[in-house]
Amino acid sequence: MSKKKDKKGGKRINKSELSERLVNYLYTKVNESLTTKQIFRDLNLTTHPLKMLCSDIISEMMDDGLLTMTEKGQFKLNDHGLIMTGKFQRKSNGKNSFIPDDGSETIFIAERNSAHAMNNDKVKIALFAKKKNKEAEGEVIDILERANDTFVGTLKVDKYYAFLLTENRTLANDIFIPKDKLKSGKNGDKAVVKVIEWPDQAKNPIGQVIDILGQAGDNTTEMHAILAEFGLPYVYPKSVEEAADKIPTEITEEDLEGREDFRDAVTFTIDPKDAKDFDDALSIREIKSGLWEIGVHIADVTHYVKEGSIIDKEAEKRATSVYLVDRTIPMLPEKLSNGLCSLRPDEEKLTYSVIFTMNEKGEVKNSRITKTIIKSNRRFTYEEAQEIIETGKGDYSNELLELNKLAQILRAQRLSNGAIDFDRVEVRFEIDETGKPVSVYFKESKEANKLIEEFMLMANRSVAEYVGKVPKDKKAKVFPYRIHDLPDPDKLENLNFFINRFGYKIRTSGSSKEVAKSINKLLHDINGKKESELIETVSLRAMQKARYSTDNIGHYGLAFDFYTHFTSPIRRFPDMMVHRLLTKYLAGGRTVQKDKYEELCVHSSEMEQIAANAERASIKYKQVEYMSERIGKEFDGIISGVTEWGLYVEVDESKCEGMVPMRDLADDYYDFDEKCYCLTGRKKHKKYSLGDHVTIKVAKANLEKKQLDYTLVEDIHEKKSK
Repeated sequence: MSKKKDKKGGKRINKSELSERLVNYLYTKVNESLTTKQIFRDLNLTTHPLKMLCSDIISEMMDDGLLTMTEKGQFKLNDHGLIMTGKFQRKSNGKNSFIPDDGSETIFIAERNSAHAMNNDKVKIALFAKKKNKEAEGEVIDILERANDTFVGTLKVDKYYAFLLTENRTLANDIFIPKDKLKSGKNGDKAVVKVIEWPDQAKNPIGQVIDILGQAGDNTTEMHAILAEFGLPYVYPKSVEEAADKIPTEITEEDLEGREDFRDAVTFTIDPKDAKDFDDALSIREIKSGLWEIGVHIADVTHYVKEGSIIDKEAEKRATSVYLVDRTIPMLPEKLSNGLCSLRPDEEKLTYSVIFTMNEKGEVKNSRITKTIIKSNRRFTYEEAQEIIETGKGDYSNELLELNKLAQILRAQRLSNGAIDFDRVEVRFEIDETGKPVSVYFKESKEANKLIEEFMLMANRSVAEYVGKVPKDKKAKVFPYRIHDLPDPDKLENLNFFINRFGYKIRTSGSSKEVAKSINKLLHDINGKKESELIETVSLRAMQKARYSTDNIGHYGLAFDFYTHFTSPIRRFPDMMVHRLLTKYLAGGRTVQKDKYEELCVHSSEMEQIAANAERASIKYKQVEYMSERIGKEFDGIISGVTEWGLYVEVDESKCEGMVPMRDLADDYYDFDEKCYCLTGRKKHKKYSLGDHVTIKVAKANLEKKQLDYTLVEDIHEKKSK
């Protein structure tokens, strides 16, 4: 019997032959993304059956991981070979994963194939043969670079051995510690332990105690444990403090050379009531009727901290001060941060300043950047300045009111240009002398805060424009910018989908200014409504994170084409970089090496994120500690998060967030809808959605894990039926 022919008379191609042709073809286009239309054309597949057969093969290759989809309807050969390098991500449940350097899909690594790699280690893996319709799997064959080998936990000390019990979610097993490696640690001590060995056949890694933090439960111990957990320093090196102590405190004639004298101008600082490091001050004097000279004066930190010095190296490593609930871990030694560089009242201080000449309409007629000397007349807290703004009475009321009037004009201009007006309430704790939280209060940004913010923004922008704004035929010198990218379009679509259920909508396309204006309208419309905080939170998630870079793309959130950080050199290393480069460029110096400064920008961005995570962990710890004394009590709250493992509920009264685990929703089997942020019961069709109001009871508070467990007492469905 003869073989069937296709319509054009040639031999009919079977599936195996077409698969071979397709693979051979794809290997000739290994770096290209292809549409099915291109594939059909290049393989001369003209009949409908052949096109359908080819589509089936492409689908199977996608399932098997041989092809990846690069864009909608475009495919590329997944040609990464059998050996790959990338980052290992450990999970305490043993479901580890490998993220390839080439950006291809994540690969599963079972615990038995992990070679005891630690979380975020750089590793080399070998891929296993691909199982049909199963996820790609591999094994670690080499650990190229350790990311972290220290862990924080509580010591359990027995007669002959000891363990570090960790709450780290990336480590499945506790760390075994030989008795001679305990460093006098006692049962119940919080400790920092370094993993020194993990034998192939051993279940537990072996470690040695690096530092004893103190008894678990003690406030300072727990705050130090949070810092150690994030790899942040909790003590200041003595050698750095000693170097700071040797810096002369007197201002000499040589120090004053080339500086403008602002000691006679009315100058003051406005800061939080518990602040000690005052790194910015404002001066104001009337030049003539309706024309003002405004000075933004910043501590001249780099006058004292020389590049490459031991103090500078420590500041570079830390990159930022860390603000926990009850303490500040400064970037610079206290001699500098709270003393020599802090712009305290009635003390002469060396500063780096941006001086603006402004009229009553808030128009900047001219500006200059210069080194100065100042003498602050008054230190205001935000609350004191706010009272003067509201009543018109108090020290320097005329100056404060004029600055506030100009700041409001600047703010209105910025918002009309497309800046986004996020104005979030921050949770703060009143803490007693032992560190115990006794009450919760909310920090709101009022006119006094916004006054300072606007002039700092203007100074930062002016410095960035001075360096970055050059004629089209010239190349700007290397400089660290603070950049903020456009929102992710998919996240904007999800945000729009979410807010529709509350009756709101935003633009998800069009110019960046149009999108920003629609987000601002949303933020204005929800102001004072019950759903305001929730929608603000979801809106923030749609935004990109701001970061530092030598490649300027502008700052979307502020609607600035040029922006940098100049105004906080006491607490941020990028500001110190900016001060040094500004001094160099003002003196006509040549540009610097881009790679070096980009590396410093990346490091500073990473450290900023780590510091923010540590701050959140300290707030979470205090929230759990606060609610631990309210076990069994009932509170009204709002569903602030929906996941496949349960509901997160934020209590209205204290903003303390806890979880209602899925096991406690035992009345039905629930399906999780990620896009709609909801759980829906299969039988009773009860729905729990983000933003629903519920009543909870505090069930459990675990300080070690920083976790609160709630149970539902009354939910939205029961409330509606009443």
